[in-house]
Amino acid sequence: MHEGSLGGEMGMSSIDFRTSPDRYRHWKITIDGPIAFLLMDVNESAGLNPGYDLKMNSYDLGVDIELHDAVQRLRFEHPTVKAVVIRSAQERVFCAGANIRMLSQSSHGHKVNFCKFTNETRSAIEDASTESRQIYLSAVSGTAAGGGYELALATEHIMLVDDRSSAVSCPETPLLAVLPATGGLTRIVDKRKVRRDLADVFGTLEEGVKGKRALDWRLVDELVPKSVWNEKVRERAMALARRSDRPDRAPGITLGPLHRRIEGDAIQYRWVEVVLDRASRVGYVTLKGPTEPPPKTPAQVLAQGDAFWPLALARELDDAILHLRLNEPKIGLLAFRSVGDPVTALGYDALIDQHGTDWLIREVRLFLKRVLKRLDLTSRSLIALIEPGSCFAGTLAEVALACDRSIMLEGPLVVGAPSAVIALSALNFGAYPMSNGISRLDTRFLGEPESVIRAATHIGELLDAKNASLLGLVTFTYDSTDWADEIRIMFEERASFSPDALTGMEANLRFAGPETMETKIFGRLTAWQNWIFQRPNAAGDEGALRRYGSGVQPSYDHNRV
Repeated sequence: MHEGSLGGEMGMSSIDFRTSPDRYRHWKITIDGPIAFLLMDVNESAGLNPGYDLKMNSYDLGVDIELHDAVQRLRFEHPTVKAVVIRSAQERVFCAGANIRMLSQSSHGHKVNFCKFTNETRSAIEDASTESRQIYLSAVSGTAAGGGYELALATEHIMLVDDRSSAVSCPETPLLAVLPATGGLTRIVDKRKVRRDLADVFGTLEEGVKGKRALDWRLVDELVPKSVWNEKVRERAMALARRSDRPDRAPGITLGPLHRRIEGDAIQYRWVEVVLDRASRVGYVTLKGPTEPPPKTPAQVLAQGDAFWPLALARELDDAILHLRLNEPKIGLLAFRSVGDPVTALGYDALIDQHGTDWLIREVRLFLKRVLKRLDLTSRSLIALIEPGSCFAGTLAEVALACDRSIMLEGPLVVGAPSAVIALSALNFGAYPMSNGISRLDTRFLGEPESVIRAATHIGELLDAKNASLLGLVTFTYDSTDWADEIRIMFEERASFSPDALTGMEANLRFAGPETMETKIFGRLTAWQNWIFQRPNAAGDEGALRRYGSGVQPSYDHNRV
């Protein structure tokens, strides 16, 4: 999973998120009719970086990269799979959670991005169950501790073998001086509706909870005798499969290798290009609109496979975001541009809107939704530059709406040339909800819902700067005389601010409106990672992470802050 030069952490190779089942070292997929078994079998000696062993099915980022890939492939390559069972291939342990040695030697930035990616993958598992109707079940045999139990929490149904030793736990507070599981506490009380006093007890038990108590406290859904364990797991998976609307017979599409070329400060894909200005700490991300008319039917989309433009673009943008997060931490601002024909792009949106019940088109839309969410959750300043020749239309306009600011050129750059336009489609009005559960337009116009209604009357129109500004779709408009200077000044001002302050400000402002389980998880993750996980009680020389497993008790500063 490594390539190229040094990445975001000193001494580490650039982290590559591209993988495939033939390269997996930690997971195995087996298909049995409508059921897929996703077996966790972590190779102890195959950590992403040297210096630790992945004992007891503990995981690092490399394990999660494979899990993310497996979840994606099950959705696209196996449309007839209706239920997915996550199991351990190892005796006496389901998953011990994030590897403590890895955490103790990782930089603060790596821990932040690791835990964010982990939670995005678990949110994708939940999305697969609720939206794709590929329903996940966890079969917990052995210890499910910390992040291991949180993996189970992401599934629709949790089975626990009743063998007097298998248990679920979140032991981070007594053992490691950090918050129990990065999203676990929120899922325990918000999703599983565990009583908060019982959750408080659970969060302070090193040994966890097993058997009937785990069932009574709603920490699991089902307790199964060991003698009928395998039969009951399959029986429950079949029952979940019967709830799915996925097709009984349909060919999937293969997600082929993602082609990327890195040369100097440029990262090239087919539909996405990134150019890094390291001196200014700016990354210019250009999204390319479609060059061919959209297919007319779902069958034609299936024939195109992973070359279908919205899917190909989504895969490349997703990889680019992850690459920039982990390998380019000093790039603090991402400036988004686009090129192409907005009318053609709107045609693809019309296809997705018209055939939204087709399994493959639904998966493409849901993938676009997840990529846009990943953009929302990226701790970089995001600015859209809408210039002549731009293709911010429909789904691509959603990228501009995700940005902290959008700047549009008013009029042409030269006399007689075309002006910049932006366009909305029906998909901008609910197809891509944010983590807060509402659209970016609803979030943008939280205090003025009439603006959303007004914008909807202009679906399909090519809006120039004046009209885009009147509708509130852009932040500023500048003419060609001021354009270059205003952009330069804005970027220089942004670069002068504290990155920490900007991360906090942007995270606070992007998710206005309803609070959901997802916004709680990522909001509290940010607070945890940027405070608790770097406090001396956890990360200091005498802290719990450093002394874990050494036999020496950590030394705490007991002052409450």
